[in-house]
Amino acid sequence: MTDTEPRVSIVIPAYNEESVIRQCLIAAVYQSVPAHEIIVVDNMSKDRTASIVTQMQQEYPESPIILLRQDREQGLIPTRNFGLDNATGDILGRIDADSVVEPDWVEQVQKAFEDLSTSAATGPVVYYDMPMRRFGLKADDKMRQLMLKLAKHQYHFLFGSNMALRRSAWETIRSETCRDERDEMHEDIDLSLHLADHDLKVQYWPQMVSGMSARRLEDSPRDYRYYVTRFDRTYKAHNVKKMALKAPMVVFFSVYFPAKLLRAIHTVNTSQPVRRGGQ
Repeated sequence: MTDTEPRVSIVIPAYNEESVIRQCLIAAVYQSVPAHEIIVVDNMSKDRTASIVTQMQQEYPESPIILLRQDREQGLIPTRNFGLDNATGDILGRIDADSVVEPDWVEQVQKAFEDLSTSAATGPVVYYDMPMRRFGLKADDKMRQLMLKLAKHQYHFLFGSNMALRRSAWETIRSETCRDERDEMHEDIDLSLHLADHDLKVQYWPQMVSGMSARRLEDSPRDYRYYVTRFDRTYKAHNVKKMALKAPMVVFFSVYFPAKLLRAIHTVNTSQPVRRGGQ
């Protein structure tokens, strides 16, 4: 990394993520361009999340893995804010604890911000626990391109599992972001709308790829519906009424049952024991 390239922090909010946090950190460590820092913010986890991060620090002493604890209040938004506030990079990356970023993720984030007018960037995701992953990545990319087109390029939405903000942009919107104490909104859409309020450009960067789990599909139809309708509640909280912004809701509703079936088939297939000859 040269002195002219921006330093990229990776912030990972975590609550009871012992099953996924190790693979998340391994992907963040093995980057073509090293991250300036990799910050895990533990939000009062009751499992081994924090101890696994501590173990990773010992296993990878040359890597800038930092463990912070946010124990003042429960919730993703205060935990996310705490991490972004304490990050020291020029670009503040933000992923989830079940994210597995591609090996060139940091490098692609730097490229996305070479355009000095870019205040934030986001990219597509590949669901690593679903079949036909590369096809799924292409479909996800096309879906996000379509949503950008439908919104007539006035809005592009950050995706919490795969996003980055210029530090100056975060400092601009920090005090305005919604606390959402009733946990009714999409926090990443809230960030996007606050950026739009300040005419801060959100760049969609297709090469900035992160893997994530499709575990949301394990939700019941009722819970999944509540998750998807967070879009509508977020728009209402911001008094946004553009019909084009309904596109994500329609897409998420339409893919639930087909994707749930595919995930079930994939789970069955991958859990089958390998049959050996003569058995």
